[in-house]
Amino acid sequence: MQRDEFINVFGSIYEHSSWIAAAAYDMGLSSNHDKVDNLHVQMCLVLEHAQEQQKLALINAHPDLAGKAAIAGELTAASNNEQSGAGINNCSQDEFSRFSTLNAQYKEKFQFPFIMAVKDSNKLEILAAFEQRIHNDVPSEFRRALLEINKIALFRLCEL
Repeated sequence: MQRDEFINVFGSIYEHSSWIAAAAYDMGLSSNHDKVDNLHVQMCLVLEHAQEQQKLALINAHPDLAGKAAIAGELTAASNNEQSGAGINNCSQDEFSRFSTLNAQYKEKFQFPFIMAVKDSNKLEILAAFEQRIHNDVPSEFRRALLEINKIALFRLCEL
């Protein structure tokens, strides 16, 4: 693929962050990168070597789980599929209220949204993870958010 086509196809793997696909392409691609795992490793390397501000911007590009963007129908197609696949779109009023409270508490503490690769999870597992991880320290959650983002990217690559 030419660079523009590659970015067009793979630019949405990382939420609103086509710069990762562009940098992965610029690092050089070979036929080895036709395999999902190898392309994923290349993209993970881009993220690993990114500046802290770029990493934080990527984390902040992710929507809250069961948040305002989901309610307003403003999620990317991939995020919408992931959240609805986990049953987040079918929350009871109490569950929605719990998500809202946890989102606010988490953002207040960490200054970025809670990130979890929700594919193959359900809303109760997600709430349990939220309640457990909110007690972590900021550096641990920053690293965890990036790990979760890389998991999301792998799921998205596999779907392509």
